Formats: sequence, C-alpha cells, structure tokens
Amino acid sequence: MDWKLENIILGVTDVDRAKEFYTQSLGFHLDVDHQASDDFRVVQVTPVGSGCSVTFGVGLNGAEPGATKGLHLVVEDIEAAYAELEGRGVVSSGIQHFDVATGGMAPGVDPEHRDFMSYVYLNDPDGNSWHVQEAHHKGAEG
Repeated sequence: MDWKLENIILGVTDVDRAKEFYTQSLGFHLDVDHQASDDFRVVQVTPVGSGCSVTFGVGLNGAEPGATKGLHLVVEDIEAAYAELEGRGVVSSGIQHFDVATGGMAPGVDPEHRDFMSYVYLNDPDGNSWHVQEAHHKGAEG
C-alpha cells in the first residue's frame, strides 16, 4: 500500500499576503483559491515538480500561524535554487552545508555536492520555516 503525503495545512494570518509569497516569491503553482463565505476560504499551492501541496486560508483546521517548522523542499541544484530565490527577493540564510569535520554548518555549498548536505533556510511572512535541501546533484558523488 502506498502512503502518499499530498497536502500540508499551514497557519497564516493574512491569506492574500501568504498567497503572494508562495506564488510570486517562491513560484509555487496556484491550484485553488475558493472563498465560499467570509468565514471560509481555501488557497492551495504546489511547488513546481512536487506531489505535495500546501493549503492555507480561513476557517481551516490546522496549525497556528508560524507554528509549522522545518518543511523541506528538495532540489537538484542548490546554487540555482538559491539564485532563483535571491532573484525573487526572498530573504534566506544563504547556502550552508553540513561540515562533517566540525559537526556544524559552514557557509557555501558542500564541496562534493553530497546528498542532503547543502541547505538554504527561509521563512514565510508568518514564520513558518522551510529548508531547501540539495539531493541528486548531477555529477555528485552522493
């Protein structure tokens, strides 16, 4: 049996601001923006290439605004992803990598582009946090 995670509900304080951030700043695809009443609105967006969507709105059960931490977006090229984020004006940590020698984070991309070693950290306007993580880089030793 497959168990597929296909939707995550985020708490946000301003639906229009969140919609703009996810569609314009992060480039997610807008799937749904439906408002049945002043007490119910659902916005669903999906990262390009992802099978899992993100939903936020009014009258949804879910997390408090800013309470969702550590969501991961996986990319093949962390440098290209960072350049895209920077070009869209997204504030982030910059590229960091896990330094095996020190056991901590160091500036820049992992020199060998090993899977799950390079990151960019960012927050949405409410403080929900995202980790952009590199895996399956072409030419990487993995």
